[in-house]
Amino acid sequence: MQVAYHDGELHVGAEAYALRFAHDRPYVYLNDARGERVAQLFVPASVFSLHGLDDTTRTDEWQVDERAGEVVCSLRADSSLWLSKTYRFRCAAQRFSYDIQVEGEGFLTFVHFFGGFYSAQTRWGSGWCESGQAFKRGFNPEPYSDEQVYFDASGGSVIDLSGVPLPGKASWFFTPPPFCFAFESATGWLSMGVEAQPGANRFSQYAYHGGRGFYLTLSYDGKTKVSGAYTTPAIAFEFAASEYAALDAHCESLRERGLAPTSASQAHDWWQEPIWCGWGAQCYLEKVEKRTASSFSRQDTYQQFLDALAARSVNPGIVVLDDKWQATYGENRADEEKWPDLRGFVHAQHALGRHVLLWIKAWSPEGLPAEECIANAAGLPIALDPTNPTLERRLRESVRAMLSADGYDADGFKLDFSARIPSGPGVLLLGEAWGLELMRMYFKSIYDEMKQVKADALLLTHTPHPYLADVLDMIRLNDANTGHDVVQAMTHRARVARSACPAALIDTDNWPMKDRATWRKYTRVQPSLGVPSLYYATHIDTTGEALTAQDYALIRETWAKYRAGL
Repeated sequence: MQVAYHDGELHVGAEAYALRFAHDRPYVYLNDARGERVAQLFVPASVFSLHGLDDTTRTDEWQVDERAGEVVCSLRADSSLWLSKTYRFRCAAQRFSYDIQVEGEGFLTFVHFFGGFYSAQTRWGSGWCESGQAFKRGFNPEPYSDEQVYFDASGGSVIDLSGVPLPGKASWFFTPPPFCFAFESATGWLSMGVEAQPGANRFSQYAYHGGRGFYLTLSYDGKTKVSGAYTTPAIAFEFAASEYAALDAHCESLRERGLAPTSASQAHDWWQEPIWCGWGAQCYLEKVEKRTASSFSRQDTYQQFLDALAARSVNPGIVVLDDKWQATYGENRADEEKWPDLRGFVHAQHALGRHVLLWIKAWSPEGLPAEECIANAAGLPIALDPTNPTLERRLRESVRAMLSADGYDADGFKLDFSARIPSGPGVLLLGEAWGLELMRMYFKSIYDEMKQVKADALLLTHTPHPYLADVLDMIRLNDANTGHDVVQAMTHRARVARSACPAALIDTDNWPMKDRATWRKYTRVQPSLGVPSLYYATHIDTTGEALTAQDYALIRETWAKYRAGL
């Protein structure tokens, strides 16, 4: 690390980059290791609260603190909203990070990085300022319905916790992936990843705003209170040869710095067994019988599905009972009209050497008392409330009833719909957890209880974020998008999942498929990505095409080869 001053300007030189702190304007210039300009970073960014907007009105001089292996450059500033602000660059040989400390009172709404209101120098006028960039393109690890992982640097992109099949929100597949964008420069890639202390992952969205400039934003929804000094999560810059290597560097940095867990549950042998899930078969019956797919989650129907597979010598090791085996999504008690003997069904699968997972609709308030739910400002329950001790007790009792020997004796859960986590202003809950912290609290209640009941119980989610690595066991790649290359999309998702949670197994999913030919192609690839998963019994639901003798042979051969390699 080299610190020098040239013509009154501070310069910090490192192995992977160089920073020049402009003396006549509020910018830091970022060059790569070859001296190529990568970005012009606007330093005095704005931190908004429910009390108002934030304009930087005055800045001091840069202060430099040289430590072992690190140089910290700090800039104090005055604000129209806060008592004071301090901007910090923490520089190491291969990376640097940027964070903001504010002092005062308020509830955070939007924390901007590298963009904000500025009126401290009349030479540059006043108003909103942004950063400059020379990026070729951006990379977002979060899958979207269009399966486009790259974006124009002059556009925008979002990584968030939620998602539904609506315009601008079709990102329910991974909720969330790592909060990390990567950008291609003239000589390589750099990541801009969020680094938050444990307990401080209280945001619901991370956004890149392009245009003629750029800036980043974390959304807090007014749920984080500042009283005194508060330091935002850092935006860390890692330099790498590829977009996935940049993502790897971000995830590894979280673990190395104690910002994400390094330990995870040890995998049990049966977790790696091929999976059969009934959802695709249910969807085929929906098409044929003209009734909702969830109405076919029935004991007799599932037995017919499994009998059809057994007749073709297809023997899964894990059976997933999908939507809707339960009477209500919130309570997760068996619908006895549809499942008159759920425990008997589970025991029958156990006798065949199989394990059974129950599908859970995360966050659903259906069947729960309103006082145990998160509600909107009109009082409408929109989700169960993990911060409510009464709800937590109910949740733990439900887990015990589903997994214990005197309950249904199931072996774990497929936890779906985590994208329905509450977000936005005006939402009311009992406790203070929010954003990724709320997700972790919810998962932890389930995970801790299930492991107490059955040490080898399996929790399968679609949330590949490093911060959640010790409250899940397997990552599901989630629904395929039939209008796009399934193998390419699932390969990307598997790559992200391995980077975020390297100890977790991967459920390769299998639904929906454009047609039988696509299903065949993906079936062959599945073992290279993770645990093979089958969602059909007799037909492909989208086209009505029947599985042939050759298709069942493909399943048997693919699974046999996979099992032989375990």
